[in-house]
Amino acid sequence: MTTLPSRLVDTAKEPFVSLTGILDAAALRARLAKLCEDDPDGDGLKVRPRILAELKTAVQEGRAAIRAMLFEDNFGTLCARRLAALQDELIRILYDLAVTHVGEPGDGAGDERLSVLAVGGYGRGTLAPGSDIDLLFLLPQRETAVGERIAEYILYLLWDLGFKVGHASRSVDECIALSKEDFTIRTSILERWRIAGSVRLAADLETRFDTEVVQGTSREFIAAKMAEREARHAKSGNTRYLVEPNVKEGKGGLRDLNTLFWIAKYHYRVDTSEALVKAGVFSRREQALFAKAEDFLWAVRCHMHFETGKAEERLSFDLQPTIADRLGYNLHPGLQAVERFMKHYFLIAKDVGDLTRIFCAALEEEEAKEAPGLRGFVRSLRHRAKSIPGTLDFHIDNNRINAVSRDVFRKDPVNILRIFRLAAMHDLEYHPDALKLIRRSLRLIGADLQKDPHANALFLDVLTDRRNPELHLRRMNEAGVLGRFVPEFGKIVAMMQFNMYHHYTVDEHLLRTIAELSRLERGELAEELPLSTEIVRTLRDRRLLYVALFLHDIAKGRPEDHSLAGAKVARHLCPRFGLDARETELVAWLVEDHLVMSMTAQQRDLSDRKTIIDFAERVRTLERLKLLAIVTVCDIRAVGPGVWNGWKGQLLRTLYLETEPTLSGGFTLTSREERIAIARRRLDARLEDWEEGERKAYLDLHYPNYYLNVPIDEQVADADFIRRVGTGEPLATEVTTDRFRQVTRIKVLAPDHPRLVSQLAGACAGSDANIADSQIFTLTDGRALDVMTISQSFENEEDELRRAARICENIRKLLRGETMTSHLLGTKRAARRADLFNVEPKITVDNSLSNRVTVIEVEGLDRTGLLADITGAISDLSLDIRSAHISTYGEKIIDAFYVTDLIGSKVTSEARIARIERRLKSVLESAEGEVSSSTVMASESAFGIQAP
Repeated sequence: MTTLPSRLVDTAKEPFVSLTGILDAAALRARLAKLCEDDPDGDGLKVRPRILAELKTAVQEGRAAIRAMLFEDNFGTLCARRLAALQDELIRILYDLAVTHVGEPGDGAGDERLSVLAVGGYGRGTLAPGSDIDLLFLLPQRETAVGERIAEYILYLLWDLGFKVGHASRSVDECIALSKEDFTIRTSILERWRIAGSVRLAADLETRFDTEVVQGTSREFIAAKMAEREARHAKSGNTRYLVEPNVKEGKGGLRDLNTLFWIAKYHYRVDTSEALVKAGVFSRREQALFAKAEDFLWAVRCHMHFETGKAEERLSFDLQPTIADRLGYNLHPGLQAVERFMKHYFLIAKDVGDLTRIFCAALEEEEAKEAPGLRGFVRSLRHRAKSIPGTLDFHIDNNRINAVSRDVFRKDPVNILRIFRLAAMHDLEYHPDALKLIRRSLRLIGADLQKDPHANALFLDVLTDRRNPELHLRRMNEAGVLGRFVPEFGKIVAMMQFNMYHHYTVDEHLLRTIAELSRLERGELAEELPLSTEIVRTLRDRRLLYVALFLHDIAKGRPEDHSLAGAKVARHLCPRFGLDARETELVAWLVEDHLVMSMTAQQRDLSDRKTIIDFAERVRTLERLKLLAIVTVCDIRAVGPGVWNGWKGQLLRTLYLETEPTLSGGFTLTSREERIAIARRRLDARLEDWEEGERKAYLDLHYPNYYLNVPIDEQVADADFIRRVGTGEPLATEVTTDRFRQVTRIKVLAPDHPRLVSQLAGACAGSDANIADSQIFTLTDGRALDVMTISQSFENEEDELRRAARICENIRKLLRGETMTSHLLGTKRAARRADLFNVEPKITVDNSLSNRVTVIEVEGLDRTGLLADITGAISDLSLDIRSAHISTYGEKIIDAFYVTDLIGSKVTSEARIARIERRLKSVLESAEGEVSSSTVMASESAFGIQAP
């Protein structure tokens, strides 16, 4: 009978890692033996501190040597094996010490008291610097007191040495029984390695585990491991393209490779990727890919642990530049060194996904061949090939498209595109064998195929598929076809942008925008996005939207502005895709101006008529407005979780509806006045339980821009809040949390004042709260309603509400003059990841954006207290903030302030404008922040708020 090997070794030539230069085990043993000889009582208690000191020194020196070797050679898998080998030798030494001090002559055969086994990842012969040490103390059926004492001795010394130890003490019977019940325990014991102690006990476990647990249970083990993998991916976002990935648990990470190892060892009874080649599962190239991916991921993980001094698994922004430097990545035109490193990381993660699919395909085929009896007959019927109308090169295999032979792509390279078109037409998934064959045929995609009109027509059909274009484009991308067929797309595959705003790689973002457009077209977002859904239904040529979204960020990573460069790419690619000259220019314009609508909506005052006129002149036609609106919505929604919200949707809706009559010659379904009237009536209807006079008084409390810019549900919530407060309370606050968007909203109702915005921002900064959005509305009775949206800091809602309560208390103290912003901030003014990101400060003072006020636009690196500093400085400059438009893009802020001087006029003096620019630039360049005494000292009389 063939039994399972005891330990994973990826090369038979090097079963163990040499400790040369890491640990002189013989010398250490000699020193410890000398210490034991000096022990008068023989129990080790008196010499234990000296033994511990010797061991600590050996561990520290050994790990330092391994760290230096990693920095020298960057061999990740070898580093993990060196750490495991060092740990092995340490535990053998501890075992021998334990036998010396707690064992007694004649207390059972010396080799039968227990066996010390490494299990889990450690049992596979690899450890990261911060990994737990997972041990199994295997005891005989009749437990001996000395065996338990040996186990305790080893554990206590490991704990004192600072290791995190996961351990269990069990008999062979208990191991077998628990393995049958629990797949986690079964997997842990599957990967085991005898470090010290009884050979017989370890061999007994090996034999019985193989015969009583493993044999005949491959199918259920594989199902459990794949289900576990799916659950893990779902928890981490179900994408391998998160810009701060989890190297261990994330999709495409080390755990996915571990899963392949577990299944290979369990099902094929192998321990090496070489054996998988012999079994016909992997080709030589795929075996090399496996080794490359494993080594890279281990190198990244080991560097992360060494750098942080702990088991850090998330490759955060803080770590990425350091690891990139450690691994030798350099600056490239258009890409930082860290961006090149992360692109390599995501390509490796993609390779891991490819290997998983190949492996699963082999398992599936094997299961189909081995299925017995009636179940096998039914399965064979389901697997029987079904023809696809219109083609002899492909057929349906188990509801998935597959090639009829291995030469279908060689005979006709256009088939590489045709297979995706057929899958889209017939709503089919792809057989893993077909994807494997496609990957092995990529060399056939060259200039001739790229220029082929039929191939481009097939690609455009896939891109604009009415069912699920994202699925087929994603499969095309994963197979490597998309980057080969459209080389410009290939340049942004796996490319990340080193900032805190974008959640995904560029190619993943583009595919997600296509998915958003498809959902919009199918009517799935009609309730959430009624206007966008209606616009899509009126468009003459839907193809333009899909092509524009596919290309809108395709020029990222180039030295020049990606929007301008992208327009050039569009003018080159669109004719190839079959678009005429007019369509090409329209797509090029959409790519070049794809950010204009979102920037206008979020950073300009939409109640200012000049804003609408300028935007309309930029757009020029109603058709372009409709197309741009849809591109903008899909783009924002695909940036990442929580980026899109109702407030942004309302701003875009308002901008669209304000611009539409300007472009259509004054005709629109509803004029501005009518929409204000409709909004007032809608709110009036929602306040039906109010007295009529009370309703009318409340509706007159708001200016028109409030009704145009705030969603109806939020208007109702505001009404309830203001009604509860009444007119007698000069200051009131209200807090609500949004777990889905991970934000907390704080409403403040207070007397309006030029320094109000600064004080509210300072109150938030005093509690380390990051303001993601701020909406300020002046009421007709002289009060102001400010709604601040802050990013959540706590998972627990009670903790988040307590933080919000502290912010509200800070607001009260500031507005009553009981404290100053500088006191609240204290030592909190350190720049927020300022050493990681470089955002050039930019101040623009513009009098052309409004006929009534001056617009100050501030762009720079975000930090704690920045908004308070900026608004405070504006007030110190004797300027009155009429409206503020706060936009945070990860680490970057772009804020626009509509201001006048104290007599309500524009700021036109060149000298004064220069002074404004100098002062605000100094605020942005100051890491510690600066708030003048006049700004932080809010007197009671200034705000008209008296302390109770």
